[in-house]
Amino acid sequence: MAITKTIIVVIYVFSLSFIAIFCLMQLRLLYYYIRYGSGVKSEIRPTLTDLPFVTIQLPIFNEQLVVNRLIDNMITLNYPKSLLQIQVIDDSTDHTLEISRSQVAKYAAQGYDITLHHRVDRTGYKAGALKAAMPDVKGEYIAIFDADFLPDADFLQETIPYFQDDQVGVVQTRWGHINEEYSFLTRLQAFQLNVHFTIEQLGRYTADFLLQFNGTAGIWRRETIDTAGGWEADTLTEDLDLSYRAQMKNWKIKYLEQIETPAELPSEIHGLKSQQYRWMKGGAETAKKLLPKVWRSDLPIRQKIHSTIHLMSSSIFVAILTLSLSSVPLLYFIDNGSVDPNAFLPFMISTTAIIAVYFTANINIVKKEKSIWYRMFYFLFLFPAFLSISMAMAFHNSIAVLQGYAGKVTAFIRTPKYAIINKEDKIKKSNPSHTIKLDGKLLIELLFGLIFVGAVVYSIVRGIYSLLPMHLALAGGYLTLFYLGIKQQIKT
Repeated sequence: MAITKTIIVVIYVFSLSFIAIFCLMQLRLLYYYIRYGSGVKSEIRPTLTDLPFVTIQLPIFNEQLVVNRLIDNMITLNYPKSLLQIQVIDDSTDHTLEISRSQVAKYAAQGYDITLHHRVDRTGYKAGALKAAMPDVKGEYIAIFDADFLPDADFLQETIPYFQDDQVGVVQTRWGHINEEYSFLTRLQAFQLNVHFTIEQLGRYTADFLLQFNGTAGIWRRETIDTAGGWEADTLTEDLDLSYRAQMKNWKIKYLEQIETPAELPSEIHGLKSQQYRWMKGGAETAKKLLPKVWRSDLPIRQKIHSTIHLMSSSIFVAILTLSLSSVPLLYFIDNGSVDPNAFLPFMISTTAIIAVYFTANINIVKKEKSIWYRMFYFLFLFPAFLSISMAMAFHNSIAVLQGYAGKVTAFIRTPKYAIINKEDKIKKSNPSHTIKLDGKLLIELLFGLIFVGAVVYSIVRGIYSLLPMHLALAGGYLTLFYLGIKQQIKT
C-alpha cells in the first residue's frame, strides 16, 4: 500500500508541477501584455503610397454552405483590382466545387484575376494544397483566409504597410467571432480564444518570444515562405510549423491585436472536438519535429525555454488527465490521514494565474465596452463552465497529443461550417436520422463522469473537501460532453 501511495502522489505532484509551469508562463505573458501591450497597440500605422501586388489564397474543402459568402467577401476588399490575384484552392469532393467554379467564372468575367485550383486528391491536405498553388502565385505578399473568415474591406490597406519593415515576414490579425452569441458552446470557445488572441499573442510579441501564424487571417511575405522551406505536410499544424521555421531564419511576425477578422466558431461539439484534435495532435507533432532544431539554433536561451513550453503546450491536457485520474485514489490516502492535502496548497498559484489571465482577456480587453456589472456576471458564469469543460476535454485531447508524439499518421479533418451567425439560424444537415451511436470515446466520457460523481459522493460522505471542487468540475464537464455528443447525433 505504501508503494501504491507513493506512485499516486508522485503522479499527482508531477502533473501539478507541469500545470503550474504552464500557468506561470501564462502569467508572465500577462505581465508583458500589461507592461508593454498598450504601447504596441497605440503605435501609428505606417503609411504606404505604392501598393504592392497581393495574392489571396482561399483553401477550401467541402464548404458549400459558406463558399459563396467567402468569395463574395474577397471581391469587396478595398484594393486595386489590377494589384490583386485571388486563388480559390478547392479540393472539394461535393457540390462546393461547382459553386467555386461558378463564382470564379462570374468574377473573372468582371475583370478580376481569379482562378480555381483543384486537385483530384488531398495529398498533404491544406499544406499540400497551398504548396501546389505556389508556382502560380503572382504577388509579393500572400493573404490566406479559411472558408469561414470575413475580413473587413480595409484589411489589406491596414496590414500591408507593416511589411515596410524588411524583417517582417508575417502579419497576423486577431480572430473575431461572428456567431459568439449563438450558443453556450460558442461562448465558451470565444472565452478561450480571446485569451490566445490577446494575452498570448501580444504577450509573446512584446516579450520578443517566438509566436505563430494562426493559419488564416494573416499575410505572408512570399520570400519568407520560400526561405523557410515552404509548406510542409508532416504535421497537422502546418501554420505553427512554418511559423517557427521562418522565425528561426530571422523573420519576424507582426501581431496586430487591434485589427479583428471575424470568423465562425464550431457550432456543435463534434466540430469543436475535430478542431481540438487537429490543433493538439499537430502541436505535439510540431514539438517533436522542431524542438531539437530550436535547441540547436542560435536563439537566446530565454526564447528556447519559452518555445519549448509553447510547442509542448498541448501536453497540458495529458497532465490534466493524469492529475484527474490520480486524484480519485488520492482521496483514500487523504481520508486515512497518510497524505496531507495542505501540502498541495502552493500549487493554487496555477488557479490564481489562470483566473488573472482569463479575467484580463475577457473582461478588461474584449468586453471592455460593456458595463462592469455585465462583465462581472459574464466572467462568473463562464469561467467555471469553461474550466469544467476544458478539464473534461483532457481525455479527448490527450489521445491526440499522444498520437502526435507517437508519430501516428491521421487525416486532416475539416471543421464543419454552417453559415451560423444568429441564434435563429439553423444548422443544415443531410441524411436526417434519430439513430444514437455510442462510440468508445463517448462511453469513456460517460464512465469518467460517473467515476467523478462517485468521488464527489465519497468526499461528502467522508467529509473530505479539499478535492471536492475539482471533482465537481470534472463530473459536470464529462457528463456535459456526453450529453452534447448524444444531442448532436439526434439530427433534425
